[in-house]
Amino acid sequence: MSDTQLTYAIGIPARYDSTRFPGKPLALLAGKPMIAHVIERSLACKLGEVFVATDHQGIADVAKQYGAHVCMTRSDHESGSDRLAQAFENIACDIVINVQGDEPLINPEAIRAVVAPFTNQPDLQMATLAHPIREAADFDDANVVKLVCNAKGHAMYFSRASIPFPRNAKVVEASDMLQHVGLYAYRRDFLLKYSTLEPCRAEHIEQLEQLRVLHQGYAIAVTVGDYHCLGVDTPADLARAETYLSSQLP
Repeated sequence: MSDTQLTYAIGIPARYDSTRFPGKPLALLAGKPMIAHVIERSLACKLGEVFVATDHQGIADVAKQYGAHVCMTRSDHESGSDRLAQAFENIACDIVINVQGDEPLINPEAIRAVVAPFTNQPDLQMATLAHPIREAADFDDANVVKLVCNAKGHAMYFSRASIPFPRNAKVVEASDMLQHVGLYAYRRDFLLKYSTLEPCRAEHIEQLEQLRVLHQGYAIAVTVGDYHCLGVDTPADLARAETYLSSQLP
């Protein structure tokens, strides 16, 4: 199936009870809820309809206000992918793009880029994005997820630790390491299957849902580019995002 024949939908999983930052989808950023920025950028890529999957009525109300469809989901999902799997049980499309609700600065072009590998890899079930690490301090930041790819451009492993480990620091530069961008795309049938896969120990230890996919032997294609990434995990991250948006104003 060619890229022009594929149909897309964007899903934004958003839960209110975040451990590190409760209520963050509704936290104000540049005068409007953070989830609103995610919705606007998702709509701007013009790939398909946008669905917010949430268990919180306040998030649902904001999502409708900003032009997204809403799928109310259970509150006990362990990951965003699990939440989207429930949301897309009755939504028809070929590819589901998971734009996480804490990525208010995601570039619409990045959303388009994540689906590119499906064009020439008919057996591919899942894809994501990465960019070279920009700051040396991010090497040891557990909130910055790192990854290593193989020769096919598929992920070998994701970790909150420094990988590959810089045994000889004198020859390692920031650009030698890749930072994961929290954006995924899946074939819809695989997304539904994902929710039935047994979580693995590494997923629980690292708190990284994509490790379940690698553990079960599936490939995750990684597109590397210069994608701006500023995920909001803490109030301090929200302040950084506010500063960045202020710097973009004319």
